[in-house]
Amino acid sequence: QVQLVEFGGGLVQAGGSLTLSCVASGRTFSSYTMGWFRQAPGKEREFVAAISPSGGRTYDADSVKGRFTISRDNAKNTVFLQMSSLKPEDTAVYFCAAGADTLPYYYSPARYDYWGQGTQVTVSS
Repeated sequence: QVQLVEFGGGLVQAGGSLTLSCVASGRTFSSYTMGWFRQAPGKEREFVAAISPSGGRTYDADSVKGRFTISRDNAKNTVFLQMSSLKPEDTAVYFCAAGADTLPYYYSPARYDYWGQGTQVTVSS
């Protein structure tokens, strides 16, 4: 069992930056693919970014490429999402997720086994 808790959401102006953190419980964090997803009101949950268990490979959605960076610290059971050049359309609840058998389908929510409760990110124009 893995429990995930996200931190770092908030209100930011367009063009600003924000870093989300997700802390995982358990001793097997380094064996999981970690992903970030987001869900805006009335929309489906969408893939944002993912990182392989070792951190050697990362994957980004086209909508955030060049603006968001995913990273992880396996010693601290933490995955990060650094967000810059934020746009109003980035407004959503952001979720982190852990998957044991996720790759290569890193973009599919169904491939993840555990989810955090989500953190709200609001970008004002």
